[in-house]
Amino acid sequence: MFSRSMLKSVTYQNLLRTFSSKSDYATGYNFELNDMQREMQELARKFTKEEIIPVAAEYDRSGKYPWDIVKKAWSLGLLNKHIPEHCGGMNVGIFDGCLVGEEFSYGCTGIGTALEGSGLGQAPVVAFGTKEQQKKYLGRLIEEPLVAAYCVTEPGAGSDVAGIRTKAEKKGNEWIINGTKMWITNGGVANWYFLLARTNPDPKAPANKAFTAFIVERETEGLTPGRKEINMGQRASDTRMITFEDVRVPQENVLGKEGEGFKIAMKTFDRTRPMVATAAVGLAKRALDEATKYATERKTFDKPIAEHQAIAFMLADMSIGVETARLAWMKSAWAADHNLPTTTVLASIAKCYAGDVANKCATNAVQIFGGAGFNTEYPVEKLMRDAKIYQIYEGTAQIQRIIISRYLINEATQKNA
Repeated sequence: MFSRSMLKSVTYQNLLRTFSSKSDYATGYNFELNDMQREMQELARKFTKEEIIPVAAEYDRSGKYPWDIVKKAWSLGLLNKHIPEHCGGMNVGIFDGCLVGEEFSYGCTGIGTALEGSGLGQAPVVAFGTKEQQKKYLGRLIEEPLVAAYCVTEPGAGSDVAGIRTKAEKKGNEWIINGTKMWITNGGVANWYFLLARTNPDPKAPANKAFTAFIVERETEGLTPGRKEINMGQRASDTRMITFEDVRVPQENVLGKEGEGFKIAMKTFDRTRPMVATAAVGLAKRALDEATKYATERKTFDKPIAEHQAIAFMLADMSIGVETARLAWMKSAWAADHNLPTTTVLASIAKCYAGDVANKCATNAVQIFGGAGFNTEYPVEKLMRDAKIYQIYEGTAQIQRIIISRYLINEATQKNA
């Protein structure tokens, strides 16, 4: 209990005197970007406006991988931001990378995934690779406009990562890998893959001891990408099945220790789910802007439809969603950069919420456009198709709710123990 004398001394004025320097304030919550962050954001925004938005519809129609845009972004230093300095990278944090990712996805999430998808493959090597592995594989991406891929999902194992069946058997100083991966982003264009395979033959072995992570070269004999998948949305992204038939991988390409693959794969999501969330926010903001512009121009009953309360409230709800989802990714990215124990649950909250917001905003935008929203000549039907994947990849919305609820129950159980 505080006494009256204690309360009198703990006044706002006394606190101001105690923490009088500007640096003291900087350690608390601060929603202002620093100069470098603002410059990165502005560069990405300008790039999106000039290089992505004008061609987004054409890439969506053709399904072509946007190599020309990837190369331009690489030349400007907008890619590979998280790669360590000893590999030639900038060692940019998750938060700063998310600022750029939101801008890309405002223009087109398909192209945005093509630009940022390599980061998912890089993340395990950044976090768990040896300096030699980092220099060889991450440094390669700095030297040339190349991309990587995260190769975990299988035809029968998506959210259930522990159910993967691709196997790796050790023979001498090599591992022989056999299996099939599915829905692999950058599958047909990657220079190398992060791969998760079962190395413990015991089917009852716990997940945290059953799998090992590998770095696999694209040109390895026996590795075969399948046809490009034609998806509902994000068609500029290259998604494929990858088949491994007696693929030989040297021991030096094991990431971490044998049996630690599952932990590495799961920890990677702490770093990448905020990036998925920020991309969903970029799409949601684009939907809001398109809907607002249309609603102020389109007239019914002698006034802009934005002045009808039904439409005005839809726009208000979209704005609420964008702002709160942005705060969610910001907090989760900040937690990831500071390695906080709450990072996993905050990343799941951000990814789950932002994905739901993106779908709601895209659906509302189509509704506000009416019949025009259902037509390919207007941008919002593409936004609606692109949005759905945010409730699916990198862990479905349902999986995120499992993670969040388990965290809550565990916390409650520990408090009541």
